[in-house]
Amino acid sequence: MSRTFTIGIVGARGYVGVELIKLIAGHPSLSLAFVGSRELDGRAVAEIVPEYTGPARYATLDPAAVAAQAVDVLLLALPNGMAAAYVAALDAAGSTALIVDVSADYRFDDEWFYGLPELQRANYRGQRKISNPGCYATAMQLAIAPMTELLARPAQCFGVSGYSGAGTTPSDENDPDKLRDNLMPYSLVGHLHEREVTRHLGHPVEFMPHVAPHFRGITMTVNLHLKMKMWQGEVLERYHARYDGERLIRIVDAAPWVSKIAGRHGVEVGGFALAPDNRRLVVVATLDNLLKGAATQAMQNINIGLGLPEFAAIPEF
Repeated sequence: MSRTFTIGIVGARGYVGVELIKLIAGHPSLSLAFVGSRELDGRAVAEIVPEYTGPARYATLDPAAVAAQAVDVLLLALPNGMAAAYVAALDAAGSTALIVDVSADYRFDDEWFYGLPELQRANYRGQRKISNPGCYATAMQLAIAPMTELLARPAQCFGVSGYSGAGTTPSDENDPDKLRDNLMPYSLVGHLHEREVTRHLGHPVEFMPHVAPHFRGITMTVNLHLKMKMWQGEVLERYHARYDGERLIRIVDAAPWVSKIAGRHGVEVGGFALAPDNRRLVVVATLDNLLKGAATQAMQNINIGLGLPEFAAIPEF
């Protein structure tokens, strides 16, 4: 008989928290033990997430209360800068729980495994602390990785996200009225994901993020300057060789549309346009920022950390 693992979530009010609960509800080996949310304290989880039919209720839980829960997995879905107190409380309690942090807090910490499975799973050595990559950073790395060693200059990345990527706290970046008929650029140099990708891909990137009026989904257009001339067939061969065995990555000929990726769990990579000199390549990647950019990837990391099939509870792509 297979074992059932208990999982707790802290910070489950936001969009990503809801998507995580949906995935947990369909997982054959996970049981939701608690859900921490100050704003939804006392409300039934099933009231907010109908896909979940269990008894759990949202509760206000400080770090000490979370550390006392003794779950197998703790999933931190908090805003950036808030995870450390919970991690410290679990460490002080001697917890052996698998911790998966969806925020950016530990993406630059060598003591944490950086969990982009398609590029990093071979490096997993049983670490109990996993940092989930950023949504933009996932799209950039998957678009660039097959070409990294052939790049002559920093990769230039023009990213456009739906406004759910700005979270639920009101701001210009998630205000539908301000975004209507608009494309809003922000953090055009030195963005966190620019530094994240440069670190983990081992090659510099220049990232220009924008937010658009649609709710979910990222389009990442990547401009790559090559060390040598390449032809279409050679480029496609590299991408197919890297990703054909990956269940959540699909290589397509034309540039993929963000409208076709919303609500889906994988990534489409396509376009593959070469300049006339055959030394400049443009690649486009699309993904759902709430799913493969966050919740789906977290579920992959949970499954890997627990020794379960990596794609358990993740729908076919």
